[in-house]
Amino acid sequence: MNFMEEAIDIAKKVKGEIAVGAVVVKDNTIIALAANSKELDNDVTSHAEILALRKASKKLGRWRLEDCDLYVTLEPCPMCAWAIINSRIKNVYFGSYDTNYGALGSKLDLRQIANSKLKVYGGIMEKECDKILKECFKDLR
Repeated sequence: MNFMEEAIDIAKKVKGEIAVGAVVVKDNTIIALAANSKELDNDVTSHAEILALRKASKKLGRWRLEDCDLYVTLEPCPMCAWAIINSRIKNVYFGSYDTNYGALGSKLDLRQIANSKLKVYGGIMEKECDKILKECFKDLR
């Protein structure tokens, strides 16, 4: 299984939230997994990316994640993108583009105002990620 497939599997299990899954990888090994849990946690910062970064930092005992990659099913929002940039993640691979809130290229690109070496690759397994989100929003409405 590839790492985006793992993020997709996490997103598919999300109930009552926007279905997003995130995976942090170091040395070709998954070190953190997370899904959106804003409603469950009653915490506006409980986005999959933020939770995955927290878990990875805890596991490694450091906040700098320059030797890690992040796989996420939806392009990160501004809050998540800024946390990713600040964590020094090396690469972000995302599935669905977010033309409303995407902050790594679609709506805006926060890398333009940061001294960031972050590389971003969008549209990874995009059809599969789009399908999960469409089903999620259908269920939520």
